[in-house]
Amino acid sequence: MSSAKSPEPKPSKASIRPSSSTSIVLISPKNEVLLLLRVKSSPWMPEAHVFPGGNVSAEQDGILPTDGGEFRMHEDNKVYRLCAIRECFEESGILLARGPEGRPLWDMPVASRDEGRKAVHGNETSFTQWLKQEGGKADIEGLIPFTRWITPEHMPRRYSTQMYLYFLPLKDDPEPHESSILNQAIVPTPSSDGGIEHTTATFLSAQEWLDALQARSILLFPPQVYLLSILSQSLFKEQTPSDIDALQRQRDALVTFINSGKPPHGQFCICPEIGRSKDSSGRLKMSLSRPGLGLESHGRIGDRERLVLLDATKPLEPRDVEIVSSRKYGALGEGIRDIKGSKL
Repeated sequence: MSSAKSPEPKPSKASIRPSSSTSIVLISPKNEVLLLLRVKSSPWMPEAHVFPGGNVSAEQDGILPTDGGEFRMHEDNKVYRLCAIRECFEESGILLARGPEGRPLWDMPVASRDEGRKAVHGNETSFTQWLKQEGGKADIEGLIPFTRWITPEHMPRRYSTQMYLYFLPLKDDPEPHESSILNQAIVPTPSSDGGIEHTTATFLSAQEWLDALQARSILLFPPQVYLLSILSQSLFKEQTPSDIDALQRQRDALVTFINSGKPPHGQFCICPEIGRSKDSSGRLKMSLSRPGLGLESHGRIGDRERLVLLDATKPLEPRDVEIVSSRKYGALGEGIRDIKGSKL
């Protein structure tokens, strides 16, 4: 992609204001990635595999700061972090919290955790109130910002989604034991929310998820493919999954990459735009270089080194999605536009 900057388009008055949301890229003790399968009846990304996450709730998570300007609503903060941990708990049953004993993950009996999940998901109590009653605290410090994604303008639904990375603790024995509550906490078995929003919750390596996409056995949208592609460069299956040192080196390499660059890669803000030009196989080129919402004037940028190739014949079912080097495939050129009806 050309290194020359083109002016950031001003937000259209007719465009829909994005809802604030979060997602967690949750990494298992084997360095696998959790994805949830959305139900067929979902109005958003039906039958797609997604990271745990959801909308910010003022009642549950707090009010997003706007002092200094609305651009502050699109920055990492405590509200987004609490939302990410709450949604992960509601959707997968995995509680990213520290209890009174201060361990990396709360040593809470499964029955108590399931009871709390049901109460929070059913709005019988707030997440923070339940945690306080149980003597725990959400581990917001364990979250690592891992890009923000903003749905393009003129879309029927728009989101400003803060992505986070979270590493579940490594341990000597990667296999959980039914008799050990601690092991169940450190290596939680993810579960669906009973079919309300998701039907399955599964840990696989990043490359296994990408292989399933290539085989057309699952549906993934560009943000998921982008982040899985980055993860696959550092986190891969070890021949000896119990090699703690090797697993930690993978994690260290990933964190080093996320924190590299000016601004760091983890701070990228991406508002995808699809161009008119196609590659040799007929796939459209999607730019990831702009932050959208006029945020470029506040120092935010997207990823200028990568772009997406995809078959967008059916916007709700993007196929042949691939992340490639913008240097190899060239800039989109003039005439970049959003394709109405695309769900990103």
